[in-house]
Amino acid sequence: MQKIQNYIDGKMLDPQGGKFLDNVSPLTGLAYSQVPDSSEADIHKAVESAEKAKYKWNRSSLAERKKVLRKLADGIAKQLEPLAMAETIDNGKPISVSRTVDIPRSSTNFEFFADIITSFSGDSFSTDQFAHNITVKSPLGIVGCISPWNLPLYLMTWKIAPALATGNCTIVKPSEVTPMTAYLFSKICQEADLAPGVLNIIHGTGPNAGSPLVTHPGIKAISFTGSTATGKAINQMASGQFKKVSLEMGGKNPTIIFDDCDLEKAVSGTLRASFSNQGQICLCGSRILIQKGIYPEFKKRLIEKAAKLKVADPRDEKTQVGAIVSQVHFNKVMGHIDLAKKEGGELLLGGHSVQLADELSGGFYIAPTIFENLPQQCKTNMNEIFGPMVTLQPFETEEEAVKIANATNYGLSCSIWTSNSARSLRIARDIQTGIVWINTWMMRDLRTPFGGSKDSGMGREGGTYGLNFFTEPKNICISYDQESHS
Repeated sequence: MQKIQNYIDGKMLDPQGGKFLDNVSPLTGLAYSQVPDSSEADIHKAVESAEKAKYKWNRSSLAERKKVLRKLADGIAKQLEPLAMAETIDNGKPISVSRTVDIPRSSTNFEFFADIITSFSGDSFSTDQFAHNITVKSPLGIVGCISPWNLPLYLMTWKIAPALATGNCTIVKPSEVTPMTAYLFSKICQEADLAPGVLNIIHGTGPNAGSPLVTHPGIKAISFTGSTATGKAINQMASGQFKKVSLEMGGKNPTIIFDDCDLEKAVSGTLRASFSNQGQICLCGSRILIQKGIYPEFKKRLIEKAAKLKVADPRDEKTQVGAIVSQVHFNKVMGHIDLAKKEGGELLLGGHSVQLADELSGGFYIAPTIFENLPQQCKTNMNEIFGPMVTLQPFETEEEAVKIANATNYGLSCSIWTSNSARSLRIARDIQTGIVWINTWMMRDLRTPFGGSKDSGMGREGGTYGLNFFTEPKNICISYDQESHS
């Protein structure tokens, strides 16, 4: 059985405690590799390595950093096929998604920050007191990144790229549930001649490896993507040390459908927002709000399209819905389906697991599931489920739609489908989310701020927002004597 290793000081190393965890493929339900169960000792070793590399990397030129990021981007692009298959086997997502979204975007993350770092600068101010102020943006030193299991390499590189671009040595802990592409990326780092200690990748659980990473005094900032409960715990641990913290957490996102929308486009866009990556994307629209005038027709078309989605072997090019990431998460989603029934929901589609044949018979598969007639304040409509399960809710007026959309503790994203541009902008203003899409979903520009409000997060990633997080602004005031030049 393959053993995954940590990447510390430019070397592939076993965890110091010698302990490993089984890494289970959701396709089969069977362990196919082992992942390090790292501890505080491994985090300390990674920090020591970063400390040795910090001085040189913090003061490296923009050209040097850009060159390194480009090499990492090229390394990922050259390994597209093996990385895509590894992501599918490890995570359960369809190979078509890994090949066209996850791995290309991971490469693009490095390309993007390699370019944008060259135009990232401070300000300059002349004053009436014969002085000049300049601001510089200095790297923090050593930073920590914790990435999730739903978009493993995609979101890990989304954090690493701006951290390295701004001159920080970086220690990252990928999810222990989906460690394989992070391990393969370690080898790409070696091939790219990344200086030892600049980047360290430590595998392990949250309690054993994540907590020591957050609390280590040598680490000056934490960038986290994951559940709201874990994000709250990280914020509490870090606040006592006055560390910078960026938290990108959960969502219970509304998709708002008005009766003047382009119905076919709205149905297709909603289908994609509901079931992409088995609903395991923080931006998925799990609450579908439909104006009453088109409710019956929209419901009919959505059910028809969702019923045709193919749940099958994720390695098959034609598969549209793959496996749920783990047994634990499979049980959680199935539990929410049972809860929705108990809360009075009417099951319109799915609501059951799917058993595939032969080697995949033990895998974790759930049919696309749609409920209606659930009360707004029920747990199903309030709590993040993070699976292929959505609810339909009718509304009459614009004001009612906004009220329902804002009724949860989350505030990450919202999609609005309407041909009335004035209405869409009014709602965009009133919706309490960090991201609003109008007549589209998941259209991303990497320069824009990414993040949410309320229980969905704190801080922003993306573009200069991410670069600012990994730096500290410093003002330098230069006084000059006017008379000496008269």
